[in-house]
Amino acid sequence: MDAQSSSAGVHSAIYPSLTGKRVIVSGGGSGIGEAMVEAFARQGAAVGFVDIQEPQSERLIARLADAEIAPVFLPCDITDCNDYIHKINRLIDILSGCDVLVNNAASDDRHNLDDVTPDYWDERMAVNLKHQFFAAKAVIPAMRAAGGGSIVNMGSISWHLGLKDLVIYQTAKAAIEGLTRSLARDLGRDNIRVNTILPGNVQTPRQMRWYSPEGEAEIVAAQCLDGRIQPPDIAAMALFLAADDARFCTGHNYWVDAGWR
Repeated sequence: MDAQSSSAGVHSAIYPSLTGKRVIVSGGGSGIGEAMVEAFARQGAAVGFVDIQEPQSERLIARLADAEIAPVFLPCDITDCNDYIHKINRLIDILSGCDVLVNNAASDDRHNLDDVTPDYWDERMAVNLKHQFFAAKAVIPAMRAAGGGSIVNMGSISWHLGLKDLVIYQTAKAAIEGLTRSLARDLGRDNIRVNTILPGNVQTPRQMRWYSPEGEAEIVAAQCLDGRIQPPDIAAMALFLAADDARFCTGHNYWVDAGWR
């Protein structure tokens, strides 16, 4: 494989098998999702994404106007499951299929245990877990028709560390690993692979809301490697898992956390 420079300042692999692949990404307008959309588009894939943040998503579309295949954006609130399924089906029609699904959208808002209500629980599960299952269910017919596909679920290191003020988020992220294992078993004979990426603490504008310089230093000190993980570092793992190079990788977790313990 050849190499090209990425926005993370490293050399990124080029995967010929991703050229022309139909890719759907949730939460693709900013942060890790933005890096996913750009990475797949730069590989020559046809990318469609949804996001609730319209201005940021439109700016991304404009920035990627020079891509071999221009990405497609549909505004969507993924917590409205029926509308989300409708938008996925629209993207499948626009892209003429789906080979790769990246279940990226999530929200790690902090919450105090004593303040959690049943409605808040349901809303947090909708934004962090429910949509992953129903997105996968929606793309399965298109992947079967294509002879296979790759579903990449975004998990989190948080529940493995047991971080505070994230009990609902961590419960949802733990469940995603079970979802991945189950879907990988049920879909394997259709040549559909399902894996989870577990990012460490990624330096995004959203994450910077939670951390002071001292807090960032504590994270780096807990890692085995120096430096702050960037969104393209997570996208690089997604590219591999979506490509034919990972054709026998399914049902497992792939950590990109700099060895955070």
